[in-house]
Amino acid sequence: MLNFRKLQSKWQTYWFKLFGRWRSCPITCPIERPHRKHVFWSWFGSCCAIAITAYLATISNSPLIMAPFGATSVLIFGIPESPFAQPRNVIGGNLLAALIALTILSIFGSSPLSMGLAVATVIATMQITNTLHPPSGAVALVVMMTKPNWQFLVTPTLEGSIILVTCAVIFNNFAEDRTYPKHWL
Repeated sequence: MLNFRKLQSKWQTYWFKLFGRWRSCPITCPIERPHRKHVFWSWFGSCCAIAITAYLATISNSPLIMAPFGATSVLIFGIPESPFAQPRNVIGGNLLAALIALTILSIFGSSPLSMGLAVATVIATMQITNTLHPPSGAVALVVMMTKPNWQFLVTPTLEGSIILVTCAVIFNNFAEDRTYPKHWL
């Protein structure tokens, strides 16, 4: 039997979760803006890292760069203290995403369902292995949409991730008040 009060209570709870929190922090809530030095080092580091990766791709004639690396740069230079920006997460998350997506691609092919399956499996695996890195979801989609061969695991995934992390270690530690990484493993 359907309990109307229980259903109404669940419905109200659901809507409060969606919209009730807006009342607790009006639009005028202060948002901490990073210091200008932090903005400069984020800008400088990400510019150099992407430029270096693109340059190495050009001179080696290897595809070392892909769109998700832009989002990775936001994390490793914009918020380098984030757990999602640590080397284990960047390299491990991207590698797992490419491996899982290539496996799903080889078994099921590329379809809307297999794309959803790839991203969902990547998220679950990263959560289990403690390597959660949001741009890795995009790595899975890149694999499903471009249908690369297994070389994609090495180039651009592994090599590009290592280049970005290396640049993040170098450039984030130039600034006195920044330390990267917070942990390696």
